[in-house]
Amino acid sequence: MSAKKAAPGGRSLSPCSPVTDLPGFGPKRAALLAKLGLTHLGDFPGYFPRDYEDRTTIYPLSRAPQDLKVCFRLIIANDPVLSRLRQGMQLVKVRAFDHTGSVEIVFFNRPYTQKQLEKGREYIFYGKIENYPHRPQLINPLFEEIGEDGEVTGRILPIYPLSAGISSSMVEQGVRTALQVCPVPESAIPETIAEKMGLMDNAEAYTQIHFPHSLEEAAEARRRFIFEELYTFCCASVGLKWESKTRVRRPMQYFDPEEFYQKLPFTPTDAQKRAIADAFADMTSPNRMNRLVQGDVGSGKTLVAAACAWLCRRNKRQAVIMAPTELLARQHQKTLTGLLAPFGMQVGLLVSAMPTAEKKAALMAAANGTFDLICGTHALIQNVVEFTDPALFVVDEQHRFGVAQRSALAKKQPDSHMLVMSATPIPRTLSLIIFGDLDLSIIDQMPRGRLPIETYSIGEDKRRRMESFLLKQVQEGGQAYIVCPLIEESEVSDRQSAEEYITRLSKALPMLRIGLMHGKLPAKEKEAVMAEFAAGMLDVLVSTTVIEVGIDVPNANLMIIENAESFGLSQLHQLRGRVGRGKRQSYCILMRKGSRTPRLDVICKTADGFKVAEEDLKLRGPGDFFGNRQHGLPAFRLADLSADLRVFEQARTAAEETFRRDPGLELPEHAALRTRVMSLLQDESGIKRN
Repeated sequence: MSAKKAAPGGRSLSPCSPVTDLPGFGPKRAALLAKLGLTHLGDFPGYFPRDYEDRTTIYPLSRAPQDLKVCFRLIIANDPVLSRLRQGMQLVKVRAFDHTGSVEIVFFNRPYTQKQLEKGREYIFYGKIENYPHRPQLINPLFEEIGEDGEVTGRILPIYPLSAGISSSMVEQGVRTALQVCPVPESAIPETIAEKMGLMDNAEAYTQIHFPHSLEEAAEARRRFIFEELYTFCCASVGLKWESKTRVRRPMQYFDPEEFYQKLPFTPTDAQKRAIADAFADMTSPNRMNRLVQGDVGSGKTLVAAACAWLCRRNKRQAVIMAPTELLARQHQKTLTGLLAPFGMQVGLLVSAMPTAEKKAALMAAANGTFDLICGTHALIQNVVEFTDPALFVVDEQHRFGVAQRSALAKKQPDSHMLVMSATPIPRTLSLIIFGDLDLSIIDQMPRGRLPIETYSIGEDKRRRMESFLLKQVQEGGQAYIVCPLIEESEVSDRQSAEEYITRLSKALPMLRIGLMHGKLPAKEKEAVMAEFAAGMLDVLVSTTVIEVGIDVPNANLMIIENAESFGLSQLHQLRGRVGRGKRQSYCILMRKGSRTPRLDVICKTADGFKVAEEDLKLRGPGDFFGNRQHGLPAFRLADLSADLRVFEQARTAAEETFRRDPGLELPEHAALRTRVMSLLQDESGIKRN
């Protein structure tokens, strides 16, 4: 198909033509469309409808569905009457009927309809029957004469995602032109897989998703594009796994981890030992390790990283750990120094906010091998950072980073192992799909001697008792977190805000030293407040969920979560994990609006994050399970994990078949797929891969 054709009106258009080349699309309209990502004609075919209006079925008035817009075939019973009301409003009224009944049709501020509708003539109307008051009316319906082209009725109308100033018809106009003059975008799905899955033809799918003949055809077109999105994503993750298997490796010599355990001040749990055994087996094999270690907050994942860094040192190679915040990176340096100092290992720090001289020294120590292990933030992936033959890269809090950022870190030394850690328990079946490029180790035990956190769900009637309990814990030497769902007071929500909470709590308990932290604070202020809390300079830290991932404060033994009913179970469990790190008995209080619910009882009855996650998955579905971020997943155009988990599984299987046949995606039939996979990895963080 030619990439350049004559558009309606004779103008020559191509996929690269700017929106302003379309008839009637000036600079102002083009600027509005650009907000939707529609800057060139070639952008329109891939801008899919979010929904459809079925204007094909005609209903008799007696069977009009409630609260739903549908089509009616009606005869005008009288001459339309135009009335002028107060404040300049104009009203046109007319009666219409079919063989089952009659209805009054009312048009507000549409005086021209008086001349468009003629007594005795038949029209198709599209609208919703309303009873006002107690008599049926059609308010401002769309209509057209019998036998017209069917722009208003007689078709499935696409409904597009819009922004202010843009109508669905404007987008539809761009789509119609684009489908006439642009080549159909090449599909990433090989023909053999499309046939096996029974998918609609690619060209037909682009037509049917925008202008379907029926809702069934629209669903089939959407199924093809949903599969294509998920298949491309799965190919990206499976491809990374195959890449690690096929690259020439530098296996390390095995050393018995018992050597490492002997100098620890505690005995590791069996779950920690299993995860370490998995990692050691990977790192001493001919293949590159690509492993996810998953476990609750406080389950001891850092020990696995320390053991792997020790193995690197025994092999005279470096290790690197990347954390999402400077505070967490500093905590890792402190913790790992304590674990690894007995082996004579030097643990360094590299973060963007370091003073120039200190940063320069750290860069030199990383490059010349002085540091055996380097802890840092995103600063580690900058071009100026060099390491001395690193064998291991560790990424902490996996959900804060994407696949491309992990890949960019690994590019620092292609012959290196990757260990990813996540404190977010996810049901195993979902983990295998989403973290498809990673092997999985689960730490499902807590360190010995850790006291279980007592958790209670209470209502507003117990607030004074809760505040007395808070004061008692502080007076006994403890500290408390209080989590609120909002930062500021809102007129449209009765949820607690952090700022309002501090004002009220300061009046109720003026003897407490209270700090505030939320996501809108600059990074330095957030870290300063957290440092004050960790140092014991604050009794209470009132915060939003920004503390879900944070540093360890062993002295904090009380977590109070306001409006607990508004949080997901997994998030409640994550927040609860901020306490229980020290020797004090710890508590979590879930303050709720309304009566006690079985959902919150799940948190009160179990401390097992994986059981909580399974229940959360049942209650909310996979899509909402991840909240807005979806743990590094790209923003899908159509796919939704809550509805398309089965398709995800099919796409995963197909991706694995593809890479068994063609590990490098070098066959001609995989050219479009390779381009799409590379684009996906680049778009995730703006980092190019070769």
